[in-house]
Amino acid sequence: MRKSIGSRWQFLLGLLFVAGLSACSMQPPAATVTQDSASASGASYGTSARAAAPAPRAAKAEATLGTQWGEGRESVTKVVRASRLTPDQPRFVGQMRYSDEASIRRALGQYAERQLNALLADGDVEMQIGSGQGQPPLRIFSSRGGQDYYVAGRAGERYELIYTNRSNRFYEVVATVDGLDVLTGQPGSVRNEGYLLRPGERLVIDGFRKNDREVAAFRFSNKDRAYANNTPAGDARNVGVIGSALFEVRLDERDPDLPVNPVPAAQRGQPQAFPADGGRYAPPPQYRR
Repeated sequence: MRKSIGSRWQFLLGLLFVAGLSACSMQPPAATVTQDSASASGASYGTSARAAAPAPRAAKAEATLGTQWGEGRESVTKVVRASRLTPDQPRFVGQMRYSDEASIRRALGQYAERQLNALLADGDVEMQIGSGQGQPPLRIFSSRGGQDYYVAGRAGERYELIYTNRSNRFYEVVATVDGLDVLTGQPGSVRNEGYLLRPGERLVIDGFRKNDREVAAFRFSNKDRAYANNTPAGDARNVGVIGSALFEVRLDERDPDLPVNPVPAAQRGQPQAFPADGGRYAPPPQYRR
């Protein structure tokens, strides 16, 4: 797991093998959780604060925005060894769409409700979409009494995924943007590694991970500039969707804040027998001319 603390440390599940941890034979690798140091209030998928009658129609807003590979932002990670309590069954899986506000309002019409967060895992975790600039979180729209969440964004704006743990449980957060895993840039899967979210703490995911010290910021963009439309692993059909999966985890070490041992300089650049196994971070986009 990767964990981030006040000093912006983060932990990645995918690096467990670096720490020398082997997974149990009957379950996937121990969970890696990353916790971001950026401040934010929790937001998550869940029921609206007002329990109103269900909307009489199922509205669907047109996806007019994508997420671009933005500027580099410092975000240091380190490994925490942990195991999922139910490897094949997430505690929560859900998605949130995003588009421009006008398209959302046209789709939801008079049944549109506004909120600043959503609830995941029966309220254990809150999720918000932060503006990334110290401003209030972005508004989340839904049909009255529904859970068809839409985030209103504008091209060029930076945003963050903010998770706040309101429980006494340890969670692993597996997140995707436009169908791509935020850690690897590969197609999203609940079997992928995630970020650690400690009890009472807040996790801010502010970009696609480029390496263990930097992310490429999330920025709303026109769909043709979206990262998912300019990388071989992307699929245009998934542009405009943010996904979250939560697993309850158990830490497998007494001191999860121990730093990861860096690879000795003498070993860098050496021939590798299995070179494809080293690509655990997201590659940069390949824009079409």
